[in-house]
Amino acid sequence: MATDYDAPRKTDDELSEDSIEELKSRRVDKNSSNVDVDETEMAEGFELPGADLSGEEMSVRVIPRQADEFTCTRCFLVHHHSQLASDGPGGPVCRECAA
Repeated sequence: MATDYDAPRKTDDELSEDSIEELKSRRVDKNSSNVDVDETEMAEGFELPGADLSGEEMSVRVIPRQADEFTCTRCFLVHHHSQLASDGPGGPVCRECAA
């Protein structure tokens, strides 16, 4: 919203004189400026999961897990050994999952 800094400012007395009805009408005017958006038009631009990607090729190089890394048994992400919280009977758990 643009502000006119050259306009005279209201004093505290003038601000307190604003009636409740006037303030309510301002609020209604602000709400009436909302634009109705058609949800179907918005949804057309989104690509849903499970879309047919059979014609796409992967261009990511996959590196196997290194000797100083482990796979967390809770989140199944590969972490460096410095992130190891516990290595119990259930397998290794990272610090994020252990918290």
